[in-house]
Amino acid sequence: MQFDNVVQAVAIGAIPVLFAITLHEAAHGYVARHFGDMTAYQQGRISLNPIHHIDLVGTILLPLLTFMLGGIIFGWAKPVPVNFGALRRPKKDMLWVALAGPGANFFMALCWGFLAKLAWLFPENYFAHPLLEMAKIGININVVLIALNMLPLPPLDGGRIAVSLLPHRQAYTLSKLEPYGMFILIFMAMTPVLSLVLMPLIVGLMRFISFIIGL
Repeated sequence: MQFDNVVQAVAIGAIPVLFAITLHEAAHGYVARHFGDMTAYQQGRISLNPIHHIDLVGTILLPLLTFMLGGIIFGWAKPVPVNFGALRRPKKDMLWVALAGPGANFFMALCWGFLAKLAWLFPENYFAHPLLEMAKIGININVVLIALNMLPLPPLDGGRIAVSLLPHRQAYTLSKLEPYGMFILIFMAMTPVLSLVLMPLIVGLMRFISFIIGL
């Protein structure tokens, strides 16, 4: 890529990537507060200000690197602190706190989908092309975050959801994987396993969103 093209691509991609990652975390904090845990609220993490959620590696460097290399764009923000013991019904409410992040990403993917359709409907507009490119990145990053976070591996959201839904004994066994979850995920990412697992989910979500939007 030429330097000008890189700068333009980063400028277009910055907004959807920042929104996808930070709104995901803010949603966790908002729902946790709703169910009784004030930890994120007290630390100022229920905010739409990306500065409160940015992680130098996960929010900036990794998405930028994966975008420039042409791979699946993904990253993370600083995790919102949740004290599950402070929830009114810890095991049951954990489900909704965990679902909030992927739910926010699904909502954002739909919003970007509608913007993409708007750009397609009015191609003669000066802003149509940059809006379409931004919308494509917005859909992609949100779909990838949904698929990645729904893996049933603690501390990912899918792991929390599984712990919430499983019987107590099985939930406890799964929860013991949490200290090793990120190492397992990194190992999967270094092999073809992660792509093999994620791609069917990503393709399915893309088709579902296209069906809803009518693309």
